[in-house]
Amino acid sequence: MEYGISTKCLYGNGTEETVDRSGAISFPIYQTATFAHRGVGESTGYDYSRLQNPTREQLEKVVAALESGVDALAFSSGMAAITALMELFHPGDHIITDCDLYGGSIRLFDNVSKKNGILFSSVDCAKCAPEEFEKLVGENTKAIFIETPTNPMMNVIDIEKLAEISKRHGLLLIVDNTFMSPYFQNPLKLGADVVVHSGTKYLGGHNDTIAGFLVTSTNELSEKLRFLIKTVGSGLAPFDSWLILRGIKTLALRMERGEKNAEKLVSWLCQEKKVTKVCYPGLVDHPGHEVCKKQSRGFGCMVTFEVESKELAHKILKDVRLIRFAESLGGVETLITYPITQTHADVPKEVLAANGVTDRILRLSVGIEDVEDLIKELEQVFHE
Repeated sequence: MEYGISTKCLYGNGTEETVDRSGAISFPIYQTATFAHRGVGESTGYDYSRLQNPTREQLEKVVAALESGVDALAFSSGMAAITALMELFHPGDHIITDCDLYGGSIRLFDNVSKKNGILFSSVDCAKCAPEEFEKLVGENTKAIFIETPTNPMMNVIDIEKLAEISKRHGLLLIVDNTFMSPYFQNPLKLGADVVVHSGTKYLGGHNDTIAGFLVTSTNELSEKLRFLIKTVGSGLAPFDSWLILRGIKTLALRMERGEKNAEKLVSWLCQEKKVTKVCYPGLVDHPGHEVCKKQSRGFGCMVTFEVESKELAHKILKDVRLIRFAESLGGVETLITYPITQTHADVPKEVLAANGVTDRILRLSVGIEDVEDLIKELEQVFHE
């Protein structure tokens, strides 16, 4: 039978056989680099942990189930996952990307992928009409790469519409689903071909390890990526795999609590006179509100807002205590980030300006604290 998303967080599909026969409720950590063979041609199914490890394999089965994918591959970081993904392409291949992406993805594309001969075009996928978008598609175009909601400006892109275009032109549609997590959004069900996750974020959920995932819609893509992960050697280590497995068990509870807190914080921010803009898909006046309702089961826990001056932004970052001024997102703790000097520090200034990422923009990853405590702290740092 098909399990619900919360049950899948604990058991995956519940039908997969595992190597462990002990009955352990917590899947064991197979902390080994290599595996012994009974004889020539008599492998246990595991040879060397760079190729595969039982703990990583169990994690991959759970993540594949959460995203309704054919396969999931666990990497040492989200950027390691995207780097391996780029090895599917050849010099001269062309990829269309959204203009508002995580700074690390832009840095990889601009400084590594372009060096390797891959060509990129950038467009605002949330606003671009389909006929205008299709003008970017050439004979050498191979893929579309997006995030939705985007980082940091929270633009919402219609995945189904882009999937229609990608299928019509034989392109791969790649969706970074980190901000929503599989709990709120499943791009493969909407027509995407590959889903990317920084497992460091909501899947792990505790800011205590780093991981990344690629989830595929076909066996063909899975086989190509399996060859790459064993060749480039960026698979996730056993102990980190176990930490992410443990984190996923509470994904549903954390996402529900974080979203409720985010909604209350957004209400407070919208009433604060020193806040000049709030970007959150749950707001009915957000341009992507209806699209988000259509393709997601919630609006998530990420909030971006703009304050009246750079000085106020710096004051907030200096004065917060309960809310931590730190990079990353998706943990149980509420974090505030300054994109222009942190996550997007290497993005060209003209790109930041075009996307509205200024020195007055702050990004909140809302955690599971008592939301009244978060609001009290913001009231204090805004007005003391």
